[in-house]
Amino acid sequence: MASVAAALRERGMRITGSDANVYPPMSTFLAARGIKVREGYREENLIGAPDLVVIGNAISRGNPEAEAVLERKLLYCSLPELLKDTFIRGKRSIVVAGTHGKTTTASLLTWVFEHSGLNPSYLIGGIPNNFSQGARFTDSAWFIIEGDEYDTAFFDKRSKFVHYLPEVAVLNNLEFDHADIFENLAQIQTSFRRFINLIPRNGLLIANGDDVNIAPLLGIDHCPIQRFGLSDATDLGFSEKGSHFSVNGSKFLLPLFGEINIRNALAVILVARHCGLIDSQIQSAFETFEGIKRRMEVRGEARGVTVIDDFAHHPTAIRETLRAVKVRYPGQRVWAVFEPRSNSTRRSVFQGDLAAALGDADEVVVAQVARLEQIPEAERLDTERLMEDVQSLGAQAAYLSDVGAIVNHVTARAAKGDVVC
Repeated sequence: MASVAAALRERGMRITGSDANVYPPMSTFLAARGIKVREGYREENLIGAPDLVVIGNAISRGNPEAEAVLERKLLYCSLPELLKDTFIRGKRSIVVAGTHGKTTTASLLTWVFEHSGLNPSYLIGGIPNNFSQGARFTDSAWFIIEGDEYDTAFFDKRSKFVHYLPEVAVLNNLEFDHADIFENLAQIQTSFRRFINLIPRNGLLIANGDDVNIAPLLGIDHCPIQRFGLSDATDLGFSEKGSHFSVNGSKFLLPLFGEINIRNALAVILVARHCGLIDSQIQSAFETFEGIKRRMEVRGEARGVTVIDDFAHHPTAIRETLRAVKVRYPGQRVWAVFEPRSNSTRRSVFQGDLAAALGDADEVVVAQVARLEQIPEAERLDTERLMEDVQSLGAQAAYLSDVGAIVNHVTARAAKGDVVC
């Protein structure tokens, strides 16, 4: 929202905004661009009748400003609608979708385009280290966007990605997630079907051919399909520099680790080739890719202990991250320090899967479940059982209530050579 507000300000529009809590880095980012943010939601913030009110998907009915917008019949829209009509329409839109790997794939793809001189617009749910921010809007023909399946707004319960006018769509993988808005995997598949149905006949769907949950969605004939999978990556291996593999005889070295990142890179290669880039351009960009904040980001090393920050918040993402860490740091003891914060991991729906994922670590610490009172008692994650299940898999496990207790526990037990995630 902040990036889009800044882009509109650059186009000469007058922008104001409201948020419940205004703090850096967003507050300083907006202030530097002359955009005033009012703390708290009030009907009087809309005095003067804005030409357009953009309502974020965190806003629900009962919000004073949202109620005033509806009552006064002001013109309003969601952020994805604004993106579509103001920034994406007329561009060649590349949408990266899937349960996992969207941010990494979109960041890597954007850097491949940027490194090759294509100057793409982009909107990514993270901050690529090769760029200073998660969004940019240029005059280029290309727009690369992370396509989220979460709902659009309280007045539009469709997934955000149905607004993004996909010419090329990447479908990395598909699993059950977002238990607060989807009841089961079939509902998520329906949402992805709607997204696929928007690809034009001159477009392209690039899909993970190894994913059994994607397979039922690929019986289409309205646009071409290209599949990718680990069978395409021959001579696959790892070194201190990252992952190396070959595709159709071309050798690639990726400064990222783990099978999930190989799959991400395969999708990027297919998109880039389709859009006219050659393998040498792709590899040159891979060599200079600097990763993404909070995606296996090494924060530092102290007393011989390496600390890594990662955004993984789904059992599969946790498992793949821990496996990638073990590839990157072979033979070293791995800690998994996890805070159940997402609407799915706070619930019992992933009770067994979460234990199995965390069980790949040697030491496990789970923080107090966030906002547990918001979850019906019968649906809550059972932390006592989670500890028992993790321990039964051979890992040491502790459930600790606050950050101070976690820091004390880890610093007292971590030894030289350990990796703390």
